[in-house]
Amino acid sequence: MEEEKELSKCNNCRIVRDVVEELIGIVEAAKSMGEFRGTQKKESQMLQRRLRQCLPLLEELRDLDAQIPEDCISCLHRLKRAFVLAKKLLKTCHAGSKIYLVLETDAMLSRFNSVYDKLNHAMDGFPYKEIGISEEVKEQVELMCMQLKRAKPRMDNQDMELTSDMMTVLLADTDRISECEAIKRLANKLSLNTLEELRVETIVIRKLVKERRGQNAEGTEKIINLLDKFKRFAGIEQANVLDDPAPCNRTLQKCASITIPFEFLCPITLEMMRDPVIVATGQTYERASIQQWLDSDHQTCPKTGLHLTHTALAPNVALHNLILQWCETNNYQLPKKDPPPPPKITRADKVITLIQNLSSSQLQIQRKAVTKIRMISRESPESRVLIADNGGIPPLVQLLSYPDSKIQEHAVTALLNLSIDDKIKKQVSKENPIPAIIEILQNGTIGAKENSAAALFSLSMIDENKTLIGASNGIPPLINLLTEGTIRGKKDAATALFNLTLSHPNKVRAIEGGAIKPLLKMLENERLDMVDEALSVLLLLAAHPDGRKELGQLSFIETLVRFMRQGTPKNKECASAVLLKLCLNNSNLLLAALQYGVYEHVVDISQNGTKRGQKKAAAIFQLMNKGDRFLSRT
Repeated sequence: MEEEKELSKCNNCRIVRDVVEELIGIVEAAKSMGEFRGTQKKESQMLQRRLRQCLPLLEELRDLDAQIPEDCISCLHRLKRAFVLAKKLLKTCHAGSKIYLVLETDAMLSRFNSVYDKLNHAMDGFPYKEIGISEEVKEQVELMCMQLKRAKPRMDNQDMELTSDMMTVLLADTDRISECEAIKRLANKLSLNTLEELRVETIVIRKLVKERRGQNAEGTEKIINLLDKFKRFAGIEQANVLDDPAPCNRTLQKCASITIPFEFLCPITLEMMRDPVIVATGQTYERASIQQWLDSDHQTCPKTGLHLTHTALAPNVALHNLILQWCETNNYQLPKKDPPPPPKITRADKVITLIQNLSSSQLQIQRKAVTKIRMISRESPESRVLIADNGGIPPLVQLLSYPDSKIQEHAVTALLNLSIDDKIKKQVSKENPIPAIIEILQNGTIGAKENSAAALFSLSMIDENKTLIGASNGIPPLINLLTEGTIRGKKDAATALFNLTLSHPNKVRAIEGGAIKPLLKMLENERLDMVDEALSVLLLLAAHPDGRKELGQLSFIETLVRFMRQGTPKNKECASAVLLKLCLNNSNLLLAALQYGVYEHVVDISQNGTKRGQKKAAAIFQLMNKGDRFLSRT
């Protein structure tokens, strides 16, 4: 009987010790993970600390030599399940997809919350006293459990900003320059610029897709879409993300048993180099691969992402000799060099050919040419100058009236991109594109309408064009886009209307065309996030008596006071400016605003608002003082 008890005790201790060793191993693995991704970094570090706080308890349990109650063993098994989930979560935050971590922020916070709940549940009712755990360790663990109960994972400002940027990029048209800048900023924040960074992200996403097994298809599609955008922006040739991630050296398929030294492989193709050359950063590549990279107008090192101070290629003779020696030793035959490429066509020659093809009699050639011109026009100021100086603007303007919706959309977007440069903007204006752009704004595809509105905004930077757009009946279709367009369409329309209504005749046209009603609706739709844009246009329209008459409704005054109370600093600034404009011409509206409690909000803006907001608040105070003197005299 005594032997059976001793055997049972040994088995009991062994079970406990095995579980405890596993738990300690998980904690040590979590400690060694190092840096976490930028997203959820604070929560990851917090969870890492919570796991470390369990170490003193686990070490005491490991050293116990007494019979452990079954309820304690149950707690340890629950703790093991919680630790496994915590380790998996930390691993995702350490080496998971950067895109996934930002896009699925809410889901990640829920996972942290679930881990905290499971840790707390595992420790609930732990028999510290019965098994002889020291008072100090008990207090430490109970304090941790209390903190876990209070812990509520929240998205910090940096994560919120990244999520907002990612949604902007997800909706972005990569052919529009301003939105390419958004992709560039996000790529910099996430460190998804270089060939190596994007290769690693692709491998991680591919693993994620396989793990999901078709579940959450919509979220997976968004992740792949974003990865493609980053790759296109970096100039990397596209491949299906579900394909095999590891580029296979074709020459090794027959010699799978041979392991080639990694330094013999080109970082771009991952194939053995036959003609290794050194670039300005000191990195080595296969000559043909790096030359193709440079010919595609890249000015950075593919592996490091550093700027190349020059594009000269120096043969890496030492490495070439080592490769030859290795091949001879291993009886491995290098593949023959590809035949020399045909004479290089310069970028200018390519652009000139594309411009000539814009006037082709064959529809497919025209479509291909205008699509390429659209892409080139967004790349750089030098590219836009190249198109303009080689006569690309007149055929693009002619294509605005071509009876093909896609050609129209590509042409108007190319002209939009070209007009970003002030000098080229004038060249575009000389070709009189405005009537045709307005026609597309009225009858084109959704994308064409949006880009037409953006093009009118760009061209209206020239004062004569403001008058021409208004006289050409360009304001009604902008108001229509403001009413019926997509979120981006509404923003493009509002931006264009703002610029156009700087002109007094256009204020009249906008008011008569019914612009105020959709602008007021935009203020009520929080999903649009266009309060500042709408208020900025309304401020301009309030400069006209008819605009003030339509805006001088109590409901609108109440709306302005609401934004002055709870809006962003910019919202408060814009709302103050509009209220001041209306009250300067109607003291009754000021009295109404006071009844809605505006006074304390004006005080707050005068002290804590933006510089312009403080000025507007001070002017509203002056109006209030004048009103007090008037009332006291009467």
